[in-house]
Amino acid sequence: MDETGDLQGQAQALSRWLLNEALGSIGQAPLLEGYCTRLRAAGVSLGRLHVAQRTYHPQFGGFGYSWTPETGLVYEEYAHSDSPSEQWLNSPLYHILSTNLSELRERICAPGYASRFPLMDDLKAQGLTDYFATGVLFDQPPDVAVLDLQERLRGLLISWCSSAPGGFSEAELDVFRALLPELGLALKSASNRRIADDLLRVYLGQDAGARVLSGEFRRGSLRKISAVICYFDLSGFTSLSEQVPGDQVIAMLNDYFGIVVAAVQAAGGNVLKFVGDGLLAMFDQDDPAAAASAALEVAAGLGRQMAAANRRRRAEGLPVTDYTLALHAGEILYGNIGAENRLDFTVIGPAVNLAARLSQMHKALGQTVVMSEAVQAAAAGTPHDLVPLGRYMLRGVSAPQMLYTLYTAPD
Repeated sequence: MDETGDLQGQAQALSRWLLNEALGSIGQAPLLEGYCTRLRAAGVSLGRLHVAQRTYHPQFGGFGYSWTPETGLVYEEYAHSDSPSEQWLNSPLYHILSTNLSELRERICAPGYASRFPLMDDLKAQGLTDYFATGVLFDQPPDVAVLDLQERLRGLLISWCSSAPGGFSEAELDVFRALLPELGLALKSASNRRIADDLLRVYLGQDAGARVLSGEFRRGSLRKISAVICYFDLSGFTSLSEQVPGDQVIAMLNDYFGIVVAAVQAAGGNVLKFVGDGLLAMFDQDDPAAAASAALEVAAGLGRQMAAANRRRRAEGLPVTDYTLALHAGEILYGNIGAENRLDFTVIGPAVNLAARLSQMHKALGQTVVMSEAVQAAAAGTPHDLVPLGRYMLRGVSAPQMLYTLYTAPD
C-alpha cells in the first residue's frame, strides 16, 4: 500500500478515536497528547503542534498548548491585555485572523527561504522544516470579509510543524485537513466543560461550583454540614464610597477582597458570596477543630495582611479603611435556594443567623474580631490566644452568648 492509502486508513482510525473522545469527558491536554502520538505512530512527520484558544476567564483571555516529541505537551496562559504584544502581532496565527486566511503554509526548508514572521527563524533553529496553520470557529462567523479581532468569537488556531527533511507531504496535509472537524469538535467539547467549570468556580466558589457541575442543581437540594461561618466586612465603607470616585471604590474593593479570598482559600475555606462591602465564607473541614483552627489562622494572618495593604495604599495616595470579622461554628444547611429559574447555592440556618448577629457587635465591643463560644470550644487545642469579652444578648437570639476575640501580639 502506498503512503497515501496507508495514511488514509490511519486517519479514519484517528477520526473514530476523536469522535469517541468528543462524546466523553476527556480533557484537552490528554486529547491533544493522544492526537499527536497517534499521528506520529501513523508515520506523520510531526515535530511540533501548537493550539491557541480564547476562553472566558477573569484572569486570562486565552490559553494554548505546545507539543514536541521531546517535551510532550506544555500548557500556556495568555493574560488579558488592552495592547496586544509585538510577538502576537508579528505571529503567523495573528496574520491568519487579521486577514481571514483559511490556511497558511511556510516551507521553512525551501532554498533561499525567508519569512516575515520571526517565529520561523526559531522553528528553523529547532530543526523544523515546514509550517502549516489554520483555524476553526466554534461560533457562527459574521458575514464580513475580515473578522473584528475585538469580538470574543470562540474557536481555536492550530499549527503543525514537520521535522522531515523535505517537510510535509501533500498526503500529510490532507490528513490534517480531513481530521480538523473532528479535532475541533473534540476540543470544543472539552473546552465547553472547562469554561463551565471555570465560570462556576469563579462565580459560585470552588466547592459550590464543583457541586453544581457534578449535578447538585435542583431547587431545595440541601445537605446538612458542620462548619465555621465567617462574616467579613469593611468598616465605614458607606461614608467612604460617598467621598471617593466610583472607579477608586471598585479598585479598593477588589484590592481588599483579593487579600481576604486568597487567605480563606489558602486555609481550605470556601467563599460563598459577596454582599456589598462584605463577604460570607465557611470552613467545613471534617474535623471541627481543624475548621476552627483554619478560621483562626485566617483571622490572625488577616490583621497583618490588611495592615500591610493599608500602608501600601497610603504610600500610593489611595483611600484606606479597616475591617471586621465575625466567626461562629455550628450546623448549617448548604445547597440550592431560590426560584425555579434563579437559584443561589448558599448556606442557611440558625448558625448563619447567629454569625450575622455577631457581625453587628464589633462597634459596641470595640473589637475587630468577634467569635462565639462554639468557635472557642472547637479551637481549644490550638495555640491561639482567645480572650473572653463577656456574655451578651444578641438580637433575635433567645439565650445570652459568651463572646471572645483573638489576641495577636503587635509586630
